Amino acid sequence: MLPGGGGAGGGGTGGGGAGPRPAPSAAEPSPPRPSPRAQEGIPGVGERLRERIPGDSRQVLAVYGEGAGSARSTAVLFTRADDGTWRRARTMDAHNGKRGWTTDHHEGDRRSPVGVFTLSDAGGVLPDPGTRLPYTRSDAFTAPRHWAKSHWHDFDLVVAIDYNRVRGASPLDPTRPLGQDKGGGIWLHLDHGSGTSGCVSLSKASMEYLLRTLDPEANPVVVMGDREHLGA
Repeated sequence: MLPGGGGAGGGGTGGGGAGPRPAPSAAEPSPPRPSPRAQEGIPGVGERLRERIPGDSRQVLAVYGEGAGSARSTAVLFTRADDGTWRRARTMDAHNGKRGWTTDHHEGDRRSPVGVFTLSDAGGVLPDPGTRLPYTRSDAFTAPRHWAKSHWHDFDLVVAIDYNRVRGASPLDPTRPLGQDKGGGIWLHLDHGSGTSGCVSLSKASMEYLLRTLDPEANPVVVMGDREHLGA
């Protein structure tokens, strides 16, 4: 594991990044209540999570886990058109936590947290591929070389999932507003072919696409969980 992070599929420590924005007060920050049209058109997402999608969000990355205990998932980016309808932009293979999903994530449980989270900050070992998100390039993202070689490039490109972190800081920032026990360092990052320690991993091509597509002005969010929890 990276110190203070989530391991192969986690985060790290240190870092700088953009100026701070208000910290979330809960694992799933309470966004503005959406308009009815903001809740329509995203298949498989039930009322409980639909109501957490901010009304001004025009980009939603839905991560559909195959099962509560499965590490396999499918990620779909939806964009909201001017008429308020959601349209599927791209479908991508993904992995999530080795032990599946949880609604009560804790440090080291190797499960991905279920919920709706904003996507506000990015970074990685590689140069900025052209994202509009604040991007922190740093060798501090480098995965430990005592990990399996297949994991060495996990953090070449990352987008921080705003679970138990301070928005507006580098993904490397170790601050955990809910406490260390609630875990942190939950990222979108490069896939190594198997489950993570809590993150969502995608191919390099998919990560490059997301980094070039996600727009802070569209208030992008991720809606993630196993299909049963998503549909509740």
